[in-house]
Amino acid sequence: MDFSKFLADDFDVKGWVNGAFKVVQKDAPGKTDAHASTLVMKLQLFIQEVNNSIEESSSQALQNMPRVLRDIEALKQEASFLKDQMILVKEDIKKFEQDTVQSMQVLVEIDQVKSRMQLAAEALQEADKWSTLSADIEETFKTQDVAVISGKLTAMQGSLVMLVDTPDYSEKCVQLEALKNRLEALTSTQIVSTFNSLATDQAKLFVRVFTEMDRMPQLLAYYYKCHKAQLLSVWESICQSDAPLKQQLSEFYDTLLSTWHTQLQWSSQVFKNPCEVLTVLMIQTLGAMVPTIPDCIAGALKRYTGDCRVDVLLELHQTAANFSRSLEAAMQPQLSECNLLKVAELVSCVYSPYKTYQMQYGELEETNLLIQLSAVPLERGEVLDCVLELTHSVQKVFGLAAAAVDRCVKFTDGLGVCGLIKALRALFSKYVSDFSVTLQSIRKKYKLEDTPTSEVFTEDWTAFQNSVRIIATCGELLRQCGAFEQQLSNKIISVLAVGDDVPELENTADYWLGSIARATMQTYCDVILQLPELSPHATKQLATDIDYLSNVMDALGLQTSRSLQNIVTLLRAKPDSLCRRRRP
Repeated sequence: MDFSKFLADDFDVKGWVNGAFKVVQKDAPGKTDAHASTLVMKLQLFIQEVNNSIEESSSQALQNMPRVLRDIEALKQEASFLKDQMILVKEDIKKFEQDTVQSMQVLVEIDQVKSRMQLAAEALQEADKWSTLSADIEETFKTQDVAVISGKLTAMQGSLVMLVDTPDYSEKCVQLEALKNRLEALTSTQIVSTFNSLATDQAKLFVRVFTEMDRMPQLLAYYYKCHKAQLLSVWESICQSDAPLKQQLSEFYDTLLSTWHTQLQWSSQVFKNPCEVLTVLMIQTLGAMVPTIPDCIAGALKRYTGDCRVDVLLELHQTAANFSRSLEAAMQPQLSECNLLKVAELVSCVYSPYKTYQMQYGELEETNLLIQLSAVPLERGEVLDCVLELTHSVQKVFGLAAAAVDRCVKFTDGLGVCGLIKALRALFSKYVSDFSVTLQSIRKKYKLEDTPTSEVFTEDWTAFQNSVRIIATCGELLRQCGAFEQQLSNKIISVLAVGDDVPELENTADYWLGSIARATMQTYCDVILQLPELSPHATKQLATDIDYLSNVMDALGLQTSRSLQNIVTLLRAKPDSLCRRRRP
């Protein structure tokens, strides 16, 4: 039988009895009483076993109770003892903390004494090290090994830091500076040769040496001097040509851009901040040009009359603007690494030659407009011709005014607005004066000043028609004045608006095209210069290819770089002439 169901919480007596008799009713319907007797007997036996088990468990529990009580009493005594011990430990800890504070104060004082003794010992060691290095430095200089000498000087510099409180500290500083000057003088020739030949490994050595000596500015001064001399030599050569100043500046700016691309690739391997280094190089080069750009501009303007000077200045200024935008595009990938103060200084160097003329823009534009206005005829021999000239002059005058506005925006970026208004006022005042003089001349030709009498008065329909034309011209003049005033106001507002200094899309495309073309020519030159030798046939073919590239650049409105021109000249030179030039 399964007695486990009696332990269930949801035990149902009826369900258990019905389940016990259900199987018997199916298998042997007549034996129900016998099966019931068997179940009763089994239940009685199970009840007896349960009773026996309960009695046995109760007996064991009664027997174990005294022992459990004794264990509980012992546990109470142990807990009380443990409590007393914890109180004693707490008192010991409190006493130990009080003693530790005093001990720690003593330890701190001992540690301070130890630190002073260590500093004194290190100072003595560094003093001894300084003496040893000072004694060996002369022998080291005789080896002329830059790395070894630099290591010695660096060690001496480290020793000098520990000897800052010694009486002869200043004398040691002077001695160390003298040794650094001596090393710099020893390596100056090698430094110049390294920067001229762009020897990367040697340059890295000098950068490490001068960095350890805290003399990186002196090394950069050598770099600036070498490459600045090369660029100034190019400028001097360009100035000796008979080309217009615009072409000379454009060629020199192309050289600067080419130098930027070439030197940036090399400087990135040598210097920590190549962009800033090249920016300073450009600043120093632009500041050391002889003749200076302002002198060249002044000389160029002397060769032109007043009506051409503004256009010449505008062309030169546009050349500088193209250069600055191309340089900005070249800087863009490394702009986050550039020193923005130096970049602003470079921008100032590029545009500073034009500041004087921008401040004088009003006078220059006024002279230019009045000269151009003098070329606009208003009076002719015949009255009809005078009337027609007056009609045509309106469009011409406002064309001059619109061109002046465009020049003001391009040349001054809105700075010369006040001068522009003054020049326009002078233009229209002179035009109105000439217009009035012409009208008076027409009145005299028709003898309108004379008082007509009834006997001689006759109707003149030709004069009437011309008068109507003149009135229409005056109306057109007034309409154009209103339209021009509105256009001028909108133009000034758009130019002076914040953030409106972004170049137009088509100009941006031109700048990018120019930058890509210059970079392509520079890469082409670098690849050509890496060729170890050329056969006669290859020489001719290469010269032909360069000519084709030059034609493509001309079609794009760009100028071939000076380096590429020099390569073509060299390729077409006769070998005999080169041999003769090489002989002393």
